[in-house]
Amino acid sequence: MTVVTVKLEKVVDILSGFAFKSELFNNSEGMPIIRIRDVVRGFSKTCYSGEFGNNFLVQNDETVIGMDGNFNVAKWKGGPALLNQRVCKIKAREGILDDDYLFHFLPKALKKIEDSTPFVTVKHLSVKGVKEIDIPLPTIPEQRRIAAILDQADALRVQRREALVQLDSLTQSIFIEMFGEPVANSKEWPDSTTLGEIAQIVSGITKGRPLNGKLARTVPYLAVANVQDKALNLSAVKDIDATEDEIQRYKLKKNDLLLTEGGDPDKLGRGTLWNDELLECIHQNHIFRVRLITEQLTPLFLNWLVSSQRGKKYFLRSAKQTTGIASINMTQLRSFPLLLPPMKLQQDFIRVAGVIESQQIIQRRCLAELDALFASLQHRAFRGEL
Repeated sequence: MTVVTVKLEKVVDILSGFAFKSELFNNSEGMPIIRIRDVVRGFSKTCYSGEFGNNFLVQNDETVIGMDGNFNVAKWKGGPALLNQRVCKIKAREGILDDDYLFHFLPKALKKIEDSTPFVTVKHLSVKGVKEIDIPLPTIPEQRRIAAILDQADALRVQRREALVQLDSLTQSIFIEMFGEPVANSKEWPDSTTLGEIAQIVSGITKGRPLNGKLARTVPYLAVANVQDKALNLSAVKDIDATEDEIQRYKLKKNDLLLTEGGDPDKLGRGTLWNDELLECIHQNHIFRVRLITEQLTPLFLNWLVSSQRGKKYFLRSAKQTTGIASINMTQLRSFPLLLPPMKLQQDFIRVAGVIESQQIIQRRCLAELDALFASLQHRAFRGEL
């Protein structure tokens, strides 16, 4: 079946965000403001306390696009909020294009632009580029039929993700039950030892440093995007040229704890354990590598302690902060106050967490299969084959 295609500019309305004054941004007063980092997560923790025009308000279920970096598209879920610069709102014109059909079409189209966009530091998407996208335009009833099928398939993926969140919450509840509330140290574990006393902590390799003619070879390295909260994202691992001395200095070993130095304030202390996922790998200078040199702590307990509210509160209190961004340094990390519960209790936690992790692996495998199915349906849907 032949389907007519048209330029998006003929069937959508696009509103670019406004350059609101950053000095009026805060964490509690005024109207929430949608910045690029908020697009995917669907809510904002930043508010704007100045005056604004109602035309820049975004409501729930309206579609927004991040115009820098990864060109993400999502339906807003955070309640009435302001549209900041470098974020746009896109809406289908009634009677011509269905909003849900548009929403399912956009990710692949934007990914195609992203992959073909040259960049030095950050990729930029223009409204003009969005308007020039060709979209297949079947009848409205057919658009709604396609959108309904994709909605159903996507709902299955959402359920799997929610199951993973619930399993993670279960591990968190067990951690609190076994070790008590870590901020108050409710079980009164020894707490006079700092992280720097029992671990080697190093920063990683710096991109763009001069090699000055030294012999180097290419190796994989972890960037901040690869290190998530108790998980690694290895879908895109970059390479770097490094000397043998640098490779030996920054080479990761099993059970190294990797911590990012900064980002959103609520993500301070974000990190995970390295489990020899790659045969050889080093790490970037914006990632701290923590390697225990004592048997007083297990790496898994340390990972959960650092990412607990005890860690978050400590780092938030110690961090250097600019607008919406916070970072920690080596001195602050070394001074992190530990809790030292009995080793047997820590080992019991490892066993219980391992059982839950086995279930998470099953759920992730199922999610990967659903992602592949959804991608196939998307591909067929916009080729007129669904």
